[in-house]
Amino acid sequence: MGGANAVVPPARAGYARGMTVLSRRWRLPYVALLTVVGLLLSASALEAYRLSGGRRPWEPFLWEFSSVYVIGLLAVGVHALVGRLQGQPWPRQLAAHAVALPLFSGLHIAGMFGLRLAVYGLVGVDYRPDALATLLVFEGGKDAVSYLSFCLISRGIWMAQAAAVRARELERTQRELAEARLARLADQVQPHFLFNTLNLISSVMYEDVARADRLLCDLAQLLRQTLAAQQRAEHSLGEELALVAPFLALMQARFGPERLDVQLDADEAARACRLPALLLLTPVENAVKHDVARHRGRVTVRVAAVRSADRLHVQVSNQADASATERAPPDPAGGLGLRNLRERLQARYGDAANVSFGPEGGGMTLRLDLPCGC
Repeated sequence: MGGANAVVPPARAGYARGMTVLSRRWRLPYVALLTVVGLLLSASALEAYRLSGGRRPWEPFLWEFSSVYVIGLLAVGVHALVGRLQGQPWPRQLAAHAVALPLFSGLHIAGMFGLRLAVYGLVGVDYRPDALATLLVFEGGKDAVSYLSFCLISRGIWMAQAAAVRARELERTQRELAEARLARLADQVQPHFLFNTLNLISSVMYEDVARADRLLCDLAQLLRQTLAAQQRAEHSLGEELALVAPFLALMQARFGPERLDVQLDADEAARACRLPALLLLTPVENAVKHDVARHRGRVTVRVAAVRSADRLHVQVSNQADASATERAPPDPAGGLGLRNLRERLQARYGDAANVSFGPEGGGMTLRLDLPCGC
């Protein structure tokens, strides 16, 4: 079977874990099951024993328990053998079972009658089993049926465990994919945004040192919080808004308060809800980059969130003044950023999250409805 430090190949890792569970976690329940089976068989055999004139009521219990416990121990070996043969060519499996079946029957007969002879010897009662040839024929037929049943049951158990391992691997792969998308989303602070911001700071640093200092602080805070969020799969809405705020401050400084008005509105219950990190940065950036630049006039970008029972409702919208003129039509699908957002929510929540995006009033509105994890 290999030593304690033997290396288990990756393809067999699931089987090795299953064998560990069988020998430790299920040891007592398995013994209890064998005991119940032994009691049921003994109770049935006891009635027949009394009708045949038997005078030692303990004998049926000895006969049945000696068989049940020995065959139960051998069944564990059959289970391990079936697990080791999983994935092997069928000729090799059949050859292994052809050798294991007579060994199974021989060990069953030897162990069962060995226990009986030992007990009869201890109590001083003469015990004479049938001839060996008769035992091999009678017990061998029953052992063949038992062995085949154990193999089928064990194969089903191994297949179920392998399916569970595959499900866990699939979940881990999906989680890693979501984390990879999160890492890519962290790159939303793009080089051209950094260049524009640095150019803005450079243009005002000699005219308004205090303003340049505020811009540098906002940029540093944005970069620091973005890098911190990149290390986490999720955080609270409050932390997400703390990341969005310096970004909007920089954008407002870039376009000017006469072009961009910023509103952040979320109650304390909503701020405590957890959501995937960096979820709102892309739609907020798109609302600024595309919608503010698309209109010749004042645009209001608003991020609002409320909690209702165990649901979180988030709204990202932009509204242009009636006097503003539109230079280019919006993308009704929301672009690549919205598609990425939908994929992230689908991977995280499945059908429990809803996303809608469309025109409203003089702008566009994105609505998110997702579970509020705290």
